[in-house]
Amino acid sequence: MKRSILVVLAILILASLTFANDEDRQKREQDRLHNADLVMQEILKVPDNIPRDLLDRARCVIVMPSVLKAAVVIGGSYGRGTMVCRTGTNFSGPWGAPAMYALEGGSIGFQIGGEATDFVLLVMNDRGADSLLHSEVRLGADASAAAGPVGRVASADTDAYMRAEILSYSRARGVFAGISLEGSTLRPDSGANRALYGRSISAAEIIQGSVVQPPSKAYDLIAVLQKASPQLKS
Repeated sequence: MKRSILVVLAILILASLTFANDEDRQKREQDRLHNADLVMQEILKVPDNIPRDLLDRARCVIVMPSVLKAAVVIGGSYGRGTMVCRTGTNFSGPWGAPAMYALEGGSIGFQIGGEATDFVLLVMNDRGADSLLHSEVRLGADASAAAGPVGRVASADTDAYMRAEILSYSRARGVFAGISLEGSTLRPDSGANRALYGRSISAAEIIQGSVVQPPSKAYDLIAVLQKASPQLKS
């Protein structure tokens, strides 16, 4: 009898710990959404920010708040953030539910000491978006990438920008600029998506599904993007 009671107690304790861990992980992902919203709001207020015509052409926006980098000979990066895409056929609808993503890799090009840096990436065409939904993508190899131009009147019609599937920007020490992330990888963060939505769900199901409701913590970020760029322009 005592042994049965101990077994039941052990099961209850393990269940409570699992529930607590799930709650902690969910809150962590919700905090990332909140931080991504703050980053996007602040960047859109910068005088020389992302050219609006480029944002209007973007299928998806990826926001990586406070990517951490180690100041070594070849810089390493590790970040977690979110991707929000336009809904509907050919990404022509309003901005939808966010999927969580991971940025990993190393590059001397974007090393800025050991300081945390915010990154914003624009996914400029259907091919780039589709590849990110289904697999890990190496920037510069699996998907063409370029440092994005800045400024409200910056020309966005050069061949480099028109060919790039992903344009990347960074903000560190108060400085906002286009920056190359070639050699880094982007991948869906399955564990983070599971924690955020409370079930196993793929990035493709979140972005392309018609029944996935965004978590409440994502409403502000979606609203910021919808206000800044309400409609996809070809």
